[in-house]
Amino acid sequence: MMNESFLDRMVSQLRSTCKYYTGYPKDLGPSRIIPFTSERQFVQLLHEGRPVVVAFTIKCTYTQHLDKVLEEAAATFYPHIKFVRVECPKYPGFCLTRQRNEYPFVEVFYNPEQAASQGKSVDPNITKYSVKVLPFNYDQSLYGFREYFKKHGFKYSETN
Repeated sequence: MMNESFLDRMVSQLRSTCKYYTGYPKDLGPSRIIPFTSERQFVQLLHEGRPVVVAFTIKCTYTQHLDKVLEEAAATFYPHIKFVRVECPKYPGFCLTRQRNEYPFVEVFYNPEQAASQGKSVDPNITKYSVKVLPFNYDQSLYGFREYFKKHGFKYSETN
């Protein structure tokens, strides 16, 4: 016991008492997180009709933790729910439209519906979509995502 560092003892204590500890590490296979590349790609993803969990991130230590949680959740809920990571320093315009100033944060986009065209459209190539966005305010863990999906009635597996 004397050779263990404070951190080792603390982690051991957390693992023995934490109600939702899921094991470490897990082999999740290839990443199921979709990197954000453009708004056009994002709209195409929404048009598939599945809920999309979007993590708006910056480089910080909490993002490293969130990345691990997202990897596990994306592997678990694939293909029923899609997960996207937006690196806000690369795509500031998209992140600023969310009007949040605390990063990282997670939102869930779902139910795209083609908006009824009202009046004359300026460009016939533009398609408007109405999408519902919910803040993700549950525990950022696999358990938190599962409970959130249950509460909001999202189909996240073949059995639910």
